[in-house]
Amino acid sequence: MADTPTHIPLKRSLSKLLVLFYGLGTILGAGIYVLVGKVAAQAGLYAPLAFILAAFIALFTAVSYAELSSRFPKSAGEAFYVQHGFNHSWLSGLVGWLVVLTGVVSAAAITRGFSGYFQLFFSLPSWISIVGLIVVMTIIAIWGIKESALLVMGITLVEIAGLVIIIVLAKDDFTHLPAVYRSAGPISYGVLAGIFSGAFLAFYSYIGFEDMVNVAEEIKHPEKNLPPAIFWALGIATLLYVLVSFAMVLAVPMDALASSGAPLATFIEIKGYSPNLIGVISLIAIVNGAMAQIIMASRVIYGLAIQNQAPKLLGRVNKSTQTPMISTLLVSLIILILALGFNIEYLANLTSSIILVVFILIQLALVLIKLRGEKHPESVSYPLFFPVVGVVLSTLFLLAQWFDVF
Repeated sequence: MADTPTHIPLKRSLSKLLVLFYGLGTILGAGIYVLVGKVAAQAGLYAPLAFILAAFIALFTAVSYAELSSRFPKSAGEAFYVQHGFNHSWLSGLVGWLVVLTGVVSAAAITRGFSGYFQLFFSLPSWISIVGLIVVMTIIAIWGIKESALLVMGITLVEIAGLVIIIVLAKDDFTHLPAVYRSAGPISYGVLAGIFSGAFLAFYSYIGFEDMVNVAEEIKHPEKNLPPAIFWALGIATLLYVLVSFAMVLAVPMDALASSGAPLATFIEIKGYSPNLIGVISLIAIVNGAMAQIIMASRVIYGLAIQNQAPKLLGRVNKSTQTPMISTLLVSLIILILALGFNIEYLANLTSSIILVVFILIQLALVLIKLRGEKHPESVSYPLFFPVVGVVLSTLFLLAQWFDVF
């Protein structure tokens, strides 16, 4: 029997290491295993630049999230930040639900990517693999936050190992890197447009660091542990993304890379090895990213219910697992509908658009808070420069895509 969240709090059991791997697992599962071929289709040989540009834009937002999460370590953190910055309940509620929408759309995109790798092993209809994956992830997410986080940590180590395998197998290709880019010639306007289009898609690959703030009420000493975990997760992901994208564009013919539903498996086959191992690792990575999104979205809904911005029923916490079971089931159902109804490029671009709107509002909220001179003695604080530049970059990046500037 469930009880009200005022009687049953969320369980505070995550260490800095666990929350780092939770964030890193969310980031890695959301992007490189599924989207590197799609980014290369836009940016060509300059796909690594697209990943670097996307990381640069994400960095400014990560700084804002680090400071705000240290000031206000709450579930549904974004909604709380906006409420504190703008003092408008309707805007706070809107941001909270936008974050939920981002999580479910992102998880749906990842789940769609799962079916591409699943086809390496079983010739079943994609909808069967999608339904099966969502059922398994839902059970794990309901099981318990520490258990889920430990599983995420283990899976993240497997994800990293898979990417390291790609990098090691491409060591000979890296020696040809200077010659390849010299022969590519100068960067024209058309190439630049492709880089920016690829960066917008690649930006989706970095979504995940912001999810970390929504498990703040389940982290030990979040004011101290959460900000460095955010930066480490983003930094490690960026390094891996850039190296792997270089490996892919140097070793795989561009047509094959752009059209592949399982790009890392295509790379392994070109290298003369069986794709089975990387296929299994890719499936595990995708499960990791999607499960983390389920956890995040359900915690945001829980936080919104606590703040009276969602039905109280969605804030109920199960006695035995101390997890928000009803909101988790709702999130999983929505993910299933989206995953069965839309393709991965559409879902990824939609996720990026929504999250950029959220990022702009979050950073504006921090600007207002800092201009009011509000200080928290136990929290970290960074220069006003970061949220201001973050607002400008995120806005320009969003407008460029909405109006097809590039």
